[in-house]
Amino acid sequence: MGIAPIRADRTDRTDRKDGSPKDYPAAHFAIQRHLSRCAGASGKFAVLAIDHRANLAEDMAKARGRPTSKQDMLAFKRAAIHGLAGSYDAVLADPEYGFPALADPALTNNPGNPERESGLLAPLEVTDYSAHPSRRETVFIENWGVEGIVRSGGNGAKLLLFFHPESARAAAQTEGVDRIGAQCRAWGLPFFLEPVVCPLDPDQPLSNEERTQVTVETARHFSQRSVDVLKMPFPLNPDADPDTWEPALRDLDEACAIPWTLLSGGVSFELFSKQAEAACRAGASGVIAGRAVWGEGVALEGDALNAFMKTTARQRMETLAALCNRYGTPWHGRSQRPELPATWYASGR
Repeated sequence: MGIAPIRADRTDRTDRKDGSPKDYPAAHFAIQRHLSRCAGASGKFAVLAIDHRANLAEDMAKARGRPTSKQDMLAFKRAAIHGLAGSYDAVLADPEYGFPALADPALTNNPGNPERESGLLAPLEVTDYSAHPSRRETVFIENWGVEGIVRSGGNGAKLLLFFHPESARAAAQTEGVDRIGAQCRAWGLPFFLEPVVCPLDPDQPLSNEERTQVTVETARHFSQRSVDVLKMPFPLNPDADPDTWEPALRDLDEACAIPWTLLSGGVSFELFSKQAEAACRAGASGVIAGRAVWGEGVALEGDALNAFMKTTARQRMETLAALCNRYGTPWHGRSQRPELPATWYASGR
């Protein structure tokens, strides 16, 4: 299966839509500062993802046998964010429930390094899992965006995009990514893109070979756009033979001209920890992990939920952070340094 080039693509990283650091010194300087805030001292990302909304509410309702209230959502996110504080470098949180859960700064500082508060990333999109991935349209959170994230003290914007390079809407999706990239440049905010690959035909799941090829081509494509960090899915199906992991991850890493991280994708912690180690050995700059860390907590409430987050979930995040620090590639190894010539600040860009 060959993947045809997308009309809106760029093949030269120096011709990116957002321009080079030389063209936008102030913006790139700010972006690098934000990225440093979101990574550990070694330049690797160990990010807790807790921006789930509709799917989290559904999982909680199913596990608890009753409808999920707004207070349930807030309590869950508060338990995760505070219970794991200090084990992650940054948290990916939504404005509706995640930001309110961060409201008490005394509980969100990094206990291991009180002078360094964790970084904060925020999503731009509404999560809607009612349609097949190939049919899902990007819907943005109302009254929220890049400017809102900056004004709220955030350190990065994240966009989830269900994507296939041969889809009829691939060019339009790319143009949308470029628009968001331009907004992020204007505000000096890092852009984290999560392109989750999907089949063109809802009735034909991707084979391992197809998933690898589509994932690699997607990473190559968006590496040339106005994106700072890619949040990538594992390039094989969960049941793939571990002997096939290394070549698939090597191809993915070679396709990435910018730092990339691995998302957990709802697999078990046992599987994800192995995937994370393999990905970091191949060149990933860390992980942005959610359900693999806190998934079982959806069935718990009150003291039981808090205890789970402070023990099991925390230990998992610490394990992932250690793997990232030991095997990961520092993000700045793949990011162009901002050039600050004399009077660089005069342009305001």
